[in-house]
Amino acid sequence: MRRIRYITAAPLVLGLALFGCSSGTDTTDTAAGSSADGTNGDVDLQVTDTELGEIIVDGDGLTAYVFDMDTAGSGESTCTGQCLSDWPPVTTSSGDPQVDGVTGDVGTITAPNGDTQITLEGLPLYLFAGDAEPGDVTGQAVNDVWWVVGADGSKITDTASSGTGGYSR
Repeated sequence: MRRIRYITAAPLVLGLALFGCSSGTDTTDTAAGSSADGTNGDVDLQVTDTELGEIIVDGDGLTAYVFDMDTAGSGESTCTGQCLSDWPPVTTSSGDPQVDGVTGDVGTITAPNGDTQITLEGLPLYLFAGDAEPGDVTGQAVNDVWWVVGADGSKITDTASSGTGGYSR
């Protein structure tokens, strides 16, 4: 019978666990509430500068998109099923979303999955599952129906920088 010695590994595992829990360097600007990467966890929507210009992002810095199949002011999203998996709603835990730099009319609706989805100028806002990092805009112009949004709520239709033109959903 083969025995494995776990005792000798325990101090190493404990040390790594404690190291992982250490506070490290705090990159939060306490005056503005934004971190070194430009995100602001204290707001639901904010404005950031990208290759497409100044656009709306969520509090984590992920790009917000609008969907041409939605109707402004209808109070509902047309993105359901697989669409909702690929394009999750920008959500809030508040009926009064907190914004920074957003000049358009911000509101909320109930998303198809039951979450409180943020709207801008009456259009539901979505994230794109293909965006991995804050500031990514790979969902821009997908199927010519998904668009990033400016601070005033206008959709930005510049397709020169879109990265997933062949994506279908």
